[in-house]
Amino acid sequence: MSQDTPLPNAKDVRELIMGLVGRDVEVLTGGGMVDPTSPSGALVGVYTDNRLALTALVIMDVPLAAYVGAALGLVPAAAAKDAAYEETLTDNLAENAGEILNVMASLFNAEGAPHVRLDATYQPRDPLPADIAQWVLAYVRRTDLDMKVEGYGSGKFSLLVI
Repeated sequence: MSQDTPLPNAKDVRELIMGLVGRDVEVLTGGGMVDPTSPSGALVGVYTDNRLALTALVIMDVPLAAYVGAALGLVPAAAAKDAAYEETLTDNLAENAGEILNVMASLFNAEGAPHVRLDATYQPRDPLPADIAQWVLAYVRRTDLDMKVEGYGSGKFSLLVI
């Protein structure tokens, strides 16, 4: 009997990101939902199972994507703050944040549950396909967090299991 894809808790998300970026990450639960259709947009990771069925979404607002991307790539905090202020991700920050999204697939893979992998990444302000966009603000199994990356800054994070 197959289990459902698990919903990672805030502690698991925090530990994964801390382990990747090598910095302390503060996490507060009960954050607001990240909306990629807002003017500044958001970085969206789309996760599918082996049958290519939509399984999960991870959404980071632009500041958080800039901060985790910079921390992973050892980019100076000033460059990350500039990106957050300008509400845009440079190529290297987007690539680094995308790597974090890729590793986050491990949070969804539990024994007995379908194997999940990162299928696509949408950059801030990229239009989302309708079959994905309908879920971003849905009340499904989700974890909405406020995060602060030590030495960089704060942002918002949403994780949804569909």
